This record gives sequence, C-alpha cells and structure tokens, in this order.
Amino acid sequence: MRLSAVLFLVATCTALTVGVTTKTLIFPKETANSYVELVPKKPLNLKAFTLCMRVATELSGEREIILFAYRTESFDELNVWRELDGRLSFYLAGKGVFFKVPQLGALQTHLCVTWDSRSGAAAFFMDGIKSLTKIYKKDHTVRPGGKVILGQDPDRYLGDFDAKQSFVGEISDVNMWDSVLSDSTIQDMFTGKRVPRGNVFDWESTEMKINGEVEVIDHEL
Repeated sequence: MRLSAVLFLVATCTALTVGVTTKTLIFPKETANSYVELVPKKPLNLKAFTLCMRVATELSGEREIILFAYRTESFDELNVWRELDGRLSFYLAGKGVFFKVPQLGALQTHLCVTWDSRSGAAAFFMDGIKSLTKIYKKDHTVRPGGKVILGQDPDRYLGDFDAKQSFVGEISDVNMWDSVLSDSTIQDMFTGKRVPRGNVFDWESTEMKINGEVEVIDHEL
C-alpha cells in the first residue's frame, strides 16, 4: 500500500475517534431562582420557527414543567410546557395548543416543535418522529424585545418564578431557526448528523447567563 494511502487511513481513523464536545445544563433540584438566560443571535421577530432541544427529567406527571420560556415585558410570547397530565404544549401570547405524546422521562429525548404563521401548522417531534399537525395561531407574529430562559416560568419580566413549575433534570443542544425545517432534517439532527446550525440560537456558540444552582457539564457526543 502506498504511503499516502496509509497516511489517509490513519488520519481518517483518528478523526473518527475524536468526539464532539457539547454542553449540558443540569438543574439538580426544584427552586424558584435557578435559570439560564440564552442570548439570541437575532431578535425573536418570528412568523415561523423550529425549536429543538435534548431533554431528560425524572419529574412525573404530578405537576407542570416549563421547558422553554420567552417573555417580553407584557406577554409570554412563546412557552413550551410538559403539562400536568403529561401532554406537551406550547403557547403563543395566549391559549396554547396541546399534543398527547409519549411521556418525557429519565432517558434523553430529542424534542422539536415547529410552527408556521401562514398556515398555522404546528407539530412536535420526539426522537425524529412527528406528531399529527394541528392548526394554531394563523397570521400571528412572535414579537421581539424579550428574554429567553430555561428552568423557570416568569410571570413578569424575569421575575415571579414558581418552584412548582421549575425544570429539574438536564437540557442540552438547544437550537432555534426562524423557519420550519424539513422532517428529514429534524430526523438527521436526532441521529447526530450535522445540519445547518440555528440562526436564532446555535447551541455551539449561544451566550448563556447562569443564575442560581445550575451546573454546566461538558461531554462528548
């Protein structure tokens, strides 16, 4: 075998053994003051979005769990919840839309939610599998000027947190786009393939502001 071919094989094998390191946020216990603020790359002035994350929690269906909160001074513009009965939901400045899906648990779940203002089409994806589509908030716009936090639900601008709605568990790989990604792209993301990074939130570069008892763990994918 030629030397150049041998060197190519060695380089390829070395590349395959080098893992990709990512951050995981650990919320170890129920609190009313622990959260992480995410700083977006662009204002959340949205007529469509795809929001994805990897999440695991041992909290059972005995209470609500906030998974993602975006609030302006006046409104909850975009909140994603695990409801009391185990359904997943999201709210855009008012009443929400609900999906009966498998329960979140201690095994990590890749979770995405998509919404398009023009059609009102809304759906969840769990581990690459798409829910049914529901029609929700046609012609609505998510307004800019607020704060995005993980771990708490603010009943006012970065305040009035309720420990009984807080998140306990781990969250990682939070990415957001200002468009609806294709089903195949979301499936590729779940399996670990490289896809275009989020243009609103990119987990690899998003600035985070840690508050309270939150641990940041680096691990290889």
